[in-house]
Amino acid sequence: MDRKFFNKPSLETLNQMGKNTISEVIGMEFTEIGDNYLIAKMPVDHRTHQPYGLLHGGASVVLAETLGSVGAMLMVDDSKYACVGLDINANHIRGVKSGWVYGKTTPIHIGKTTQVWQINITNEREQLVCTSRITMAVINK
Repeated sequence: MDRKFFNKPSLETLNQMGKNTISEVIGMEFTEIGDNYLIAKMPVDHRTHQPYGLLHGGASVVLAETLGSVGAMLMVDDSKYACVGLDINANHIRGVKSGWVYGKTTPIHIGKTTQVWQINITNEREQLVCTSRITMAVINK
């Protein structure tokens, strides 16, 4: 998709938005912003583990939802519109015990009232860990 972000803040601004939220608690950090994609990383450690010592699927969904929601927000004039989640799904492909995972979100559909974003999460060896899709509603403020 060729549509570019309406707003393109700095990485510092994106990371500041996560202060005092779940993003900060689990150590998520935006690392790259393109014309229409975002990349963030998340540690795989005690904050994001499930009881068996693997990356918790819910932590992957938090990363996916954060990336898709922020991507959607950057596609609209946020003085007029807000983007809220309608649906998210995730397929967990591979377990991760430690290190970092990296999520990249790209738009599939950018409409006037809905957006659909694809999020792929990979490990440090660039192997797919989780694939997710989020549908966002675009509403008037």
